[in-house]
Amino acid sequence: MLILTTVLTTGALTLTACGSRDDDNKSDGNGGSSNTTVVIGVDAPLTGDLSALGLGIKNSADLAAKTANKEKTVPGITFEVQPLDDQAQPSVGQQNATKFIDNKKVVGVVGPLNSGVSQSMQKPLNDAGLTQVSPANTGTELTQGDNWKTGDKKRPFKTYFRTATTDQIQGAFAAKYLYNNAKIKQVYLIDDQKPYGAGLAASFKATFTDLGGKIVGADHVNPDDRDFNAVVTKVKKSGAKAVYYGGEYPAGAPLSQQLKDSVQIPLMGGDGMYSADFIKLNKKAQGDIATSVGKPVEELDSAKKFIADYKTAGYKDAYEAYGGGTYDATWAIIEAVKLAVSENDGKLPDDARAKVLDAMGKVKFDGVTGPVSFDQYGDTTNTMMTAYQVDGGKWVSKLSEAYKP
Repeated sequence: MLILTTVLTTGALTLTACGSRDDDNKSDGNGGSSNTTVVIGVDAPLTGDLSALGLGIKNSADLAAKTANKEKTVPGITFEVQPLDDQAQPSVGQQNATKFIDNKKVVGVVGPLNSGVSQSMQKPLNDAGLTQVSPANTGTELTQGDNWKTGDKKRPFKTYFRTATTDQIQGAFAAKYLYNNAKIKQVYLIDDQKPYGAGLAASFKATFTDLGGKIVGADHVNPDDRDFNAVVTKVKKSGAKAVYYGGEYPAGAPLSQQLKDSVQIPLMGGDGMYSADFIKLNKKAQGDIATSVGKPVEELDSAKKFIADYKTAGYKDAYEAYGGGTYDATWAIIEAVKLAVSENDGKLPDDARAKVLDAMGKVKFDGVTGPVSFDQYGDTTNTMMTAYQVDGGKWVSKLSEAYKP
């Protein structure tokens, strides 16, 4: 898989070096008209602890591009993807943003996975007028600005969109589920100090305490930590009936396992925990809870074709939590290209990036995850959330609902 990724990446970068529109054209094999190549960048962690989620993102974007080509969704246009590995590091994500900007064939970017990485990519992509659609970012401030908590919502970057809903919604949904459905009233709160984890924990706390729940203790950990004995001791002494963890599965899994070595209470987290790898890394995951954006694609009629096509394509890695949302994020860019081409006599406009960005606000279609469109902030209008619980070595959906805090 690493070899394949390198080949794809190198190939896309070679296109950057070619650069001219003359190189975009591909023969139809009959000496007739030719297609114009359009590139969609994909940024995700393709190596490292979070690669299970990142590879699912890469593959799902690739499938969308291949499907559009096969079905000739945009006549005269051939789509390619340029996947780059951000290693879940903001500095690398920023470097990747520059590479996408420099490749003049890139008309949109799908990704990244991490909200913290996105913070480093938003401004350069915005300055370049290059559309970005994340299938996974949930940090509310990314679309609504730093003062959203006070009601002062201002969209900071016009080029940024997402098919995942916000931590404001996810954290509130989690708190409501734990309090009302799981009947747990005392929680120990832990976060990994990253933008995603801290924001999610804060949202959970606000709603949980409003409902009448009690935060019996709070702590921060390092996302690279794997020894949690000190914080587990605090949890045990606090009398908590559950731990809510704002963070991701590489640290969440050992935290859960060490927790249950000491006290039999569940760990709950967000979509960063909702991965098969959380269970693989945690022998004592039974009963743990996670929320994730959208409804399980396996339960959606709208996702049947995606699931079948993904299997037929033979991808080695699972589509994981963000497969459906990634396909929809990629398809949103494809639909925007379609609009831009249709309004330019069937040809890609010279100012393709600007025209694609203009079209994004008009994009509306029935996607893998359901109806896809964006509001005035670039947020998805689909606020469906699902709570899952580990049972018998797999995540089992417990509750799905369109949620508004």
